[in-house]
Amino acid sequence: MAQPLSSMTGYARAGGVASGVTFGVEIKSVNARGLDSRMRLTPGYDVLESEFRRRIADAITRGSITLSLNVERQADGGPLLVNEAALATVIAAIGAINERLHTEPPTATGILALPGVLRQQDTAMDEDAEAALHAAILGAVDTALADLLAARKAEGTRLTAVLSTRIDEIAALAKLAEDHPGRSREVILDRLRQQVAELTAAGSGVAEDRLAQEALLLATKADIREELDRLAAHVASARHLLAAGGPVGRKLDFLSQEFNREANTLCSKSNAVDLTSIGLDLKAVIDQLREQVQNIE
Repeated sequence: MAQPLSSMTGYARAGGVASGVTFGVEIKSVNARGLDSRMRLTPGYDVLESEFRRRIADAITRGSITLSLNVERQADGGPLLVNEAALATVIAAIGAINERLHTEPPTATGILALPGVLRQQDTAMDEDAEAALHAAILGAVDTALADLLAARKAEGTRLTAVLSTRIDEIAALAKLAEDHPGRSREVILDRLRQQVAELTAAGSGVAEDRLAQEALLLATKADIREELDRLAAHVASARHLLAAGGPVGRKLDFLSQEFNREANTLCSKSNAVDLTSIGLDLKAVIDQLREQVQNIE
C-alpha cells in the first residue's frame, strides 16, 4: 500500500503532571538536507536526551527537529532557604540608597519578601517517583511525535496535489514543444531560403542542394528529440514517486534538477521564438516544482 508524502514542516505539543511535577513538550520541524535534532531541556533532565533522539530518529527520516522540555516542580512544602547572594545584593543596594536619600531602612520582613531572597528547597524525589516522571515525559514525547507526524502528512497531502499539477504542466509544455512546427526540416529550409533571398536580393547565387545541406545541418543542431524523450521519462518517474509516497524528497529533488537540465538544453537548441518561449515556461514551472520539493521528506 502506498504511503502518503510527508512535509518536513510541522509543530506539536503535549504535557502532563506526574510526581508533583508539571511538564510540557514542544516539537518543531523545518526543512533540512538530513535529520538534525536539537534539544532545549530544563536543567537536570539531560539524562533523557539520548532517548529523545532515538525516538525522533525512529519516527522521522529528514528535517531539522527542535524538542523543548519545560519542567516546573509544584510547591511541596520543602524548607525555606535564604539566598545569601541575593540578600547581600539587596543589603548593598539599600545601603547605597540610604546614603543618598537618608530614608528609613526597610524591615527584615520587607527584605525577605523581595523576589529571590527566599527560595523553597525541593524535597528530594525518590527513585519510583523519578521513574514515573520520566515515563510520563517520554509518553508526552511519543504523543507529540505522533501529532507532529500527522501534521507533516497533512501538509504532505496538500503538497502532493501541488506537485502533481506542476508535473502535469511540464508534460503539457513538453507536448507543445514536440508538436511545434518549427522543428521540421521543411520549415527550417523555408526560413533559410528567405534569409538567402534577403541577402542576395534576387534569390539566386546559392544552389538548391546547398540550401538543403544547410537546412539538414541546422535541423540536426536544433533537434530536441532526446531532450523531449528524457523529459517524458522524468515525468513518468516523478508520477511514480508521487504514487509510491514515503520519504522520496531527495529523489524528487534530483528529478527536478534533471528537468531543469533538459529545459536549458531545449532553450539553447531552439530555432524559433515560440519554441524558446515554451522552454522558458518550462523553466518557470520546474523552478516552482523544485521549490515545493524542498519541503518533502
